[in-house]
Amino acid sequence: MDTAAYRISPDSKLRLSKVATDIDHPGGKEAAKAETAALTARLTELQELLVAEGRHRVLVVLQGRDTSGKDGVIRHVFGPLNPRGIRVVAFGVPTEPELARDYLWRVHDHVPANGEIVLFNRSHYEDVLVVRVHDLVPAERWNRRFDHIRHFEQLLVDEGTTIVKLFLHISADAQKERLQARLDDPTKHWKFNPNDLRDRALWGEFDAAYDDAIAKTSTDASPWYVIPADRKWFRDRLVAQIMVDALESLSMTYPPDPDGLAGLVIE
Repeated sequence: MDTAAYRISPDSKLRLSKVATDIDHPGGKEAAKAETAALTARLTELQELLVAEGRHRVLVVLQGRDTSGKDGVIRHVFGPLNPRGIRVVAFGVPTEPELARDYLWRVHDHVPANGEIVLFNRSHYEDVLVVRVHDLVPAERWNRRFDHIRHFEQLLVDEGTTIVKLFLHISADAQKERLQARLDDPTKHWKFNPNDLRDRALWGEFDAAYDDAIAKTSTDASPWYVIPADRKWFRDRLVAQIMVDALESLSMTYPPDPDGLAGLVIE
């Protein structure tokens, strides 16, 4: 699968309303699932290399509307990985101590260390999305944050972090179906938030905010991918491919054997 078609070029004129959310796989659902399984197996091998070599760091930023599938991607693509080398950080509404500091303060502490993959389930991008749509800070203030974010991510890259940013792109119809499914299933009521309906009513405003956030912060060093996510199995197939490509590009090797292993026999 060619992932380049889903990668956003720097300074592009993105219009999510014109980007497809529902793409089929040439071989169909079952073929896509089989390919995803093979890719996740390869991803576990690459993660072992990442941990063993201990030189690289990987940050995955997951953004998307409510019900777009962030948890699903974490479960299906990253679930088979060794918990020793992966962390998931979910960023919710800022706490009072966080609000008393700059908006990146709560983020920097969670970036990956050597040999680690960290998944941001939502991220610092909420501070150019939610705050904009709900008018929580002046436009002049959130506009400056695009520069902050580019510089922050470039700092991470310069210090050895590989960044992959994934926007899970769903349609209004798909979100409607998924929200209704949560309401219809009592075991899923805990996942339903009335604020989801408030944000759904602001679909166009969020489109504009995402257009700017993605286009203005997708760089060669820290690219955004827009993932068609109406079909969950296509979403997972594409994300798995992007992650395998990203880790294979690091050209990792196992460290040299310690001295004294040659001819050693365990008795």
